[in-house]
Amino acid sequence: MTNATAFAPGRVEILGNHTDYNGGVVLSAALQLGVTATGCRLANGEVQLGSGDMGDMVTLNRNEGLKPRHDWTDYPLGVAEMLARSGAEAGGFAVQYESTLPSGAGLSSSAALEVATAVFLSRLYPFALSRMEIAKLCRRAENEFVGVNCGLLDQASSVFGRKDHLVYLDCRAESVKEIPFPAHLGLLIINSSVKHALTGGEYNERREQCFAAAAAMGVEALRDTTSAALEAADLPALAKRRARHVVGENERVFEAIEALRAGHGEKLGQLMTASHRSSMENFENSTPELDLLVELAIQQKGCLGARLTGGGFGGAIVALVEQDAVEDVLKNVKSVYDTKTGYSAAGYRCRAGVGALPPDHDQA
Repeated sequence: MTNATAFAPGRVEILGNHTDYNGGVVLSAALQLGVTATGCRLANGEVQLGSGDMGDMVTLNRNEGLKPRHDWTDYPLGVAEMLARSGAEAGGFAVQYESTLPSGAGLSSSAALEVATAVFLSRLYPFALSRMEIAKLCRRAENEFVGVNCGLLDQASSVFGRKDHLVYLDCRAESVKEIPFPAHLGLLIINSSVKHALTGGEYNERREQCFAAAAAMGVEALRDTTSAALEAADLPALAKRRARHVVGENERVFEAIEALRAGHGEKLGQLMTASHRSSMENFENSTPELDLLVELAIQQKGCLGARLTGGGFGGAIVALVEQDAVEDVLKNVKSVYDTKTGYSAAGYRCRAGVGALPPDHDQA
């Protein structure tokens, strides 16, 4: 094949904030919004990357080695470099990206860009990698090339999404299950318009704080303790707050799965709001704008709960809303938020969508 196209969705984190790199568990949903990569092979070893949103076409020679440029191109370049290191792909290519994801909203446009690139290249230069192997390769690109020590949540959600289901990721086992999502409920994402960026150091700082808390408790990871054990432990106040958030998030994920399987979707909303309270008080990865959006949302009729989504430090919230109340909730929240902050909130009515690759890819 000399031409190819691929689509990879963004994701919204429902529960499990900052649990992935702590060996924990996460609930997320792939979105109908995402990144499309379209392009062709190049025989001369060149790599050409273009995006209508990001500026002019960038041209590099991969025979001279791919190095970070410290801009958006690092995400696809990192994928190409990881594939080359694995021996899976070595040719040149030209690709144009189009995105329907709002930049900086914490909906993992970076992971969608990585996964779209990997799937695009797998069709251009066919190689045999399973869905999980592709997700892990994209994570390596972000860890080793971009320099963000993220876990597997974003890439796995983009790869494994299924319509009308949440993705349950066990980050230690690196396994995925599908959890049915209630048909009468919807997801409303509201962007604070305060840009979300994880390359400023806050993400890596929280990661190190979590590792230090686990070491102080004598466990491999915060996955290996409970809230009761944590509260009884003698830890510095800051370390205990950070750990309290992550340990509580794991417990909230397990509670949510039980509730959803029992048909109690409303319980999920309560757990989401509790998650946000913990982000504010324990992990300190929220912002005043996100806090305001959550407070406004949960005051609305038909909204069952809300929380920040993604790494935090800006970006968006996700609200669990009855399907017939979505438009009213968004209208009311936006009106007050815009007036109080001077920012313009943008809302997206979303559903749990399909991932970048179908289940039968693993048998191909």
